[in-house]
Amino acid sequence: MIVHREFAQQSVEWMLARAGIPTASEFGALVSPTGEVRVGKGVETYLAQKLAEKWRGGPITEFSSFDMDQGSILEKEALPAFRLLYEVNVETVGFIHSNDRLLGCSPDGWIETEKRGIEIKCPADHNHVKYLLADKLPPDYIAQVQGSMHVAECESWYFMSHCRGLPPLILLIQRDEEYQEALAQALDEFHQMMDIGWEKLIHKNGGPPARSNYVHTPKPAAEKFVSELPT
Repeated sequence: MIVHREFAQQSVEWMLARAGIPTASEFGALVSPTGEVRVGKGVETYLAQKLAEKWRGGPITEFSSFDMDQGSILEKEALPAFRLLYEVNVETVGFIHSNDRLLGCSPDGWIETEKRGIEIKCPADHNHVKYLLADKLPPDYIAQVQGSMHVAECESWYFMSHCRGLPPLILLIQRDEEYQEALAQALDEFHQMMDIGWEKLIHKNGGPPARSNYVHTPKPAAEKFVSELPT
């Protein structure tokens, strides 16, 4: 893994780092909470988004919103509380790339001494209470937490739900090998679709995008498609 400490999350550099590659917060588009590899329109939409980002060389969506801003404010409250409870040094990092830079994740905190990160959510009061009563990782965040472990090659990951005036929920989630296998399969298939889609776009355009910062090495599936294109 490659840990980026040279830029902050939500910065321009962060947006560029995650553009055009699958990221853990979006892995739910590819794998269900129960570990089923998704197919259909949702995957097609995600594929189109990632290809558009790759073609443009940057993000195509607006990341700033009221809910995100509020979440960021509350996360800044939650992290010191976590540090105090667990007496560990939790650093904020910009991004984590997989070694091949084909995947990424944005942990809310990184514990270098333990080689694992933390995912913090700041839900509405009633949802936080629901999480406390269930006392387990909410299904909506399984793909993101397991995905972060996949990217960073970790054996475990912290999950924290924080809500002002209520006790926190802090869980140490272990790596689920069955889920990891499904995720690896889904990502491999998605990257093959990315390669084929990329070559289609180049063919339609009559050449690569008019910028000089893209790097792409097609996989065999893409090469096969290219060989079958009409001349």
